[in-house]
Amino acid sequence: MAGSAAFDEMNGLDGDVRGPYAEIARWLRATPREQLYRKREEAELLFRRIGITFAVYGEGGDPERLIPFDLIPRILARSEWEVLSRGLSQRVRALNAFLADVYGTREILRAGRIPAMLVTGNELYREQMNGFTPPGGIYTHVCGIDLVRTGPEQFHVLEDNCRTPSGVSYMLENREAMLRLFPRLCARHRVAPISRYPEELLTTLKSAAPSACKGVPTVVLLTPGPFNSAYYEHCFLADEMGVEVVEGADLFVQDRVVFMRTTAGPKRVDVIYRRIDDEYLDPDCFLPESMLGVPGLMAAYRAGNVALANAPGCGVADDKAIYPYVPEMIRFYLAEEPLIPNVDTYLCEREEERKYVLAHLDSLVVKLAKGSGGYGMLVGPHATRDMREEFRARILARPADYIAQPTLALSTCPTVAEQGIAPRHVDLRPFVLASADGIRILPGGLTRVALREGSLVVNSSQGGGTKDTWVLEDDLVAAVSAESARSQSQFQSQGGGPGGC
Repeated sequence: MAGSAAFDEMNGLDGDVRGPYAEIARWLRATPREQLYRKREEAELLFRRIGITFAVYGEGGDPERLIPFDLIPRILARSEWEVLSRGLSQRVRALNAFLADVYGTREILRAGRIPAMLVTGNELYREQMNGFTPPGGIYTHVCGIDLVRTGPEQFHVLEDNCRTPSGVSYMLENREAMLRLFPRLCARHRVAPISRYPEELLTTLKSAAPSACKGVPTVVLLTPGPFNSAYYEHCFLADEMGVEVVEGADLFVQDRVVFMRTTAGPKRVDVIYRRIDDEYLDPDCFLPESMLGVPGLMAAYRAGNVALANAPGCGVADDKAIYPYVPEMIRFYLAEEPLIPNVDTYLCEREEERKYVLAHLDSLVVKLAKGSGGYGMLVGPHATRDMREEFRARILARPADYIAQPTLALSTCPTVAEQGIAPRHVDLRPFVLASADGIRILPGGLTRVALREGSLVVNSSQGGGTKDTWVLEDDLVAAVSAESARSQSQFQSQGGGPGGC
């Protein structure tokens, strides 16, 4: 919590290098700083050549920029990952059960376990989903769960992302970069491979096809277009899965069936992996002025002629005001205790909790209940008095819009800084795939790192960077060696150098 020392994932509590980092520690001691800086420049050139960028809204000029990539991987032992994997699976199962319930019989609301108005009065709740069950009964097929670590065995869920979670392309490209830049270092570790993610994603999407689909499902990825901050990821994933990336104008609905315009004529679409917000999906159903969506899409969806992943209305499950109740969902639907705890959370719409938050703004993190990307957030210990007073006024004006949490001492990982190797705070976003067949979780996820000294804000939009995340396995040497050899061969065929250090 606030004021306590951060747990260093490499050096542990006693300063001795922890087992998973033993080889990395030796590598860092043997590698001159100048060589790391050269490799960092090489990584930047590599990412720039590939075109891995993201957009920052609200900035003048060209908003496209590279997400800084740190060369030192974040490492998890197999035993640590197994605990996290079970907890992530449990959480996503409960979130899907909650969505099925609140758009169905609303048992959890009738039992009084969650305040009804917090759900049905939520602006992310979609009346259009009431009484409708998506194909396979799955609502959130792709879920990003943000985790933070505060001790050797202490992990917490910071937030759930059930709508259109992003970042998986950076997870995959980070691994490719490490394999290309440091093949020998990678080969000295038994790292669980993650290259199967696009294949697993496609399998998950195909499994969501409605019963009206009689053959191999046609899957497309629906993007808002090149001005979206995650457009690179949309194109990357579509290419990796071998499916079309489409905009709203590329699709049309006829007789409640969705078709894609192609040079060979209309082609029926069975599954849409949509990376577009609910309100823009269908102007006939949501925002009439939307130019991004497909008129009649919701009618085709409710008729059982197309599947949407993720389902509209998933936002009610990842709203930050709903987040404090996820442990209760796990107990209610699964009859289990949560394996990964939440962070203590105060809802500012509650008078007593609001009074506490206003009295402790200097020690809390205040967030917009419906915010994302690090926007609209106050980190109390690092804020000026004027900033805290501004947030006090905001909370008093619209208390239901804000939540607050203790300032956790997020764990740190070694990071290449200008002054050398230095600890920086990190979080982790694993990606969980859910289908009627079960849960799929590839080992690892996207590690985000706060590059500024002392900063707790890891979001790329707020100056954060990313790291490759390694889960060590004892029985996957051959798989990793093959992945490394394949990546290195591809790199050299594109004119790259031998890499390594």
